[in-house]
Amino acid sequence: MRTPLKAKIMIGAVAGAAALAVASPAGAQDLSAADVQANLDNVFIIVCATLVIFMQAGFALVEAGLTRAKSVGNIMMKNLMDFCAGAVAFFAVGYALAYGQGNDFFGTEGWFLGDGAPGYGNLTMPTFFLFQVAFAATAATIVSGAMAERTKFKSYFVYSIVISGLIYPIVVHWQWGGGWLAKMGTPFHDFAGSTLVHMTGGVASLMGAMILGPRIGKYGKDGKPRAIPGHSIPFVVLGAMILLVGWFGFNPGSELAADGAIGPIALNTVLAGAAGAVGTMMINWFHSGKPDVAMACNGLLAGLVGITAGAAAMTAVTSVLIGFLAGLLVYGSVLFFDRIGIDDPVGAISVHGACGIFGTLAVGLFARQESDYWKQGLFFGGGADQLISQVIGVVAVGAFVAVTTGILFLTIKATIGLRVEEHEEIEGLDVLEHGSPGYAGDISHGAGGLAGSHATLAD
Repeated sequence: MRTPLKAKIMIGAVAGAAALAVASPAGAQDLSAADVQANLDNVFIIVCATLVIFMQAGFALVEAGLTRAKSVGNIMMKNLMDFCAGAVAFFAVGYALAYGQGNDFFGTEGWFLGDGAPGYGNLTMPTFFLFQVAFAATAATIVSGAMAERTKFKSYFVYSIVISGLIYPIVVHWQWGGGWLAKMGTPFHDFAGSTLVHMTGGVASLMGAMILGPRIGKYGKDGKPRAIPGHSIPFVVLGAMILLVGWFGFNPGSELAADGAIGPIALNTVLAGAAGAVGTMMINWFHSGKPDVAMACNGLLAGLVGITAGAAAMTAVTSVLIGFLAGLLVYGSVLFFDRIGIDDPVGAISVHGACGIFGTLAVGLFARQESDYWKQGLFFGGGADQLISQVIGVVAVGAFVAVTTGILFLTIKATIGLRVEEHEEIEGLDVLEHGSPGYAGDISHGAGGLAGSHATLAD
């Protein structure tokens, strides 16, 4: 419908008056350049936090696609609660432990975002919390896939609360909260969390998978692993691509400001991820004769994990190299854990654990010119100082997470139980654990599901 001329004149007059008010000296005094930058920083970080939170959808799809249809609802519920329950736990105690003033090992102020809960730079406390709670949820949800198809939901729910509210925040305080790793002569450097987020989740995955034991039918009587195919390759690819997009919040957002560094960080991120997918595809193709789709997706994630610690410290060329090497590493690591009897349906231990370690150590090898936050890597003439600090950080965080999550899972196993009953695992977790199938019309909890499962066991 056409707007009458009189209305157009009135609209133009109002818009013109508003423009003049903003452009007037009085309006200019109300909003300084520093104010504009602060507002821009906060908006940028909220957008980045949104992208990282959306990564939960990516993890859910990857994990669901790589596992069987009879437990898809359980996978979705675990990923949902990783964020929701984890956010409440991080709000109550986790944020204070991670970023509150305290000692070199944990914070002691800012419970329930009260007195002592800090912001950062131009970021208000709510903005900074929103970004950090997204990271906490990421560390927690990594474990979901490694423990898929055989874990009691109530037990997983307890784990999710404890890692988000206690275990993850403590290791975060060691560096990002200004703790002992940040105070070393050559500070440990983990820009966006190859160790603090991903290796933490990877080590927790290892402990959970070891204590749970493998899925029924995963290993034959001769001890050799059997393939248990997932039910949806489209889910896996879509989930991996969502995670790639989310990583543009993960890595550039860790600059914690909308400045000139975010472009190179984003470039390094996408190059490493792409190189990781290519590396995994190539070695998989060479080794097995076929380029597996799911394995290539894990290669993409491996490259992203590998560059996360050093996203701000690398050149574009070294980012490609790190991603490619991470892609090779994840393939070998998946085969290794499969062969030693550790059943990880989605490869979380390898993608996040092994590649998280590699990415962290890569800072000590490939970091470019020295800055306030890192020293040059060994291969760029900087000596071994940064590499030694990276090794110390990896060992300390890995040992702490292994011990604490090991105690947690063993305690859960001894009290409320960690693993579902055999018949529940065979029938699938959706109906028995959550009261409804993951897909409409799914009868996997009935005779059909049992027949199919017993056929697998008889192979």
